[in-house]
Amino acid sequence: MTRRYRDSTLILFALMNGGYFHEAQAWRDWLVRAVAGSPDQLQIMYGLAGERRLTEWEVPWLAGYEGSKPVRIGNAAHGQLQLDVFGEVMGTFHNARRGGLAPSASGWDLQVKLLEHLERVWGEPDEGLWEVRGPRRHFTFSKVMCWVAYDRAIASAELYGLPGPVEHWKALREQIHAHVCARGVDPGRGCFVQSFGSTQLDASLLLLPKAGFLPVDDPRIAATIAAVEQDLLEDGFVLRYRTGASSEGLPPGEGAFLACSFWLADVYVLQRRVDEAQALFERLLALRNDVGLLAEEYDVRGCRQLGNFPQAFTHVALVNSAYYLLAARQPAPSERREAPPSGA
Repeated sequence: MTRRYRDSTLILFALMNGGYFHEAQAWRDWLVRAVAGSPDQLQIMYGLAGERRLTEWEVPWLAGYEGSKPVRIGNAAHGQLQLDVFGEVMGTFHNARRGGLAPSASGWDLQVKLLEHLERVWGEPDEGLWEVRGPRRHFTFSKVMCWVAYDRAIASAELYGLPGPVEHWKALREQIHAHVCARGVDPGRGCFVQSFGSTQLDASLLLLPKAGFLPVDDPRIAATIAAVEQDLLEDGFVLRYRTGASSEGLPPGEGAFLACSFWLADVYVLQRRVDEAQALFERLLALRNDVGLLAEEYDVRGCRQLGNFPQAFTHVALVNSAYYLLAARQPAPSERREAPPSGA
């Protein structure tokens, strides 16, 4: 088994929203040990005991479920560059502090070192949120999450008096923001796109207003939500992107991605379309099996669940959407915790 930063941070947000901060502290301590003071050698996943070698190999004699070859052992993504994880990590640390997580000098030192490394690499193309096996690209969501990394670190430093080059971080934050707004928007449609220079949509773009990158009523965000509704909906559920149009090499026909469908419900809440959010949320709940579990994807034509099962990413999105709807129906307290960009 492996532990991904992204999945871990989203699970931790759901736990922290429920008051389970012991797990957040244990995760922070695990992260400090796994990185071991080498931010430039940071991996997006490790083994549960901190193993770094997660070599991937194919098993040609296994057919896979319903012939879904190739069957792989390990995960080659452990060597990928996925810039969004920096934002996830910083967001989780910030939320943990706001929730009363015990301070750790080594934890903050690690964050400062990660931000130093991020300054050197944020402008590079990466494999992105979906761990593409094709060429690296300048994914819009990845760049936004670099902005999130500095934004949350600045907030932590200013709120808790933590040492760091805050003014320099602010300059980097503004630089990244301007870069994304200049290169991540389709000038014809006025909406954000999956990667710089592309016209393709991606469900990860639904997370931009949740991250605080731009308000939900910004014309570019409103156009992005409308474009996702137009281009990526299948029977009311959300595709992560159109696989047939992608350079990743995946065949067309992938199922709707259930986590992305929960993200759309969250955006509806932000747009004050609460009844639509509630209706979509309940449709998603109705897809659960007899013991209440959901998979990674849903086949709207075959009316069945597909992909990894059960899928933590989906269930975390469910939990966080429930928090969003609860807050929409009941006024939230003034000190309500910020959600991490991919989870709330």
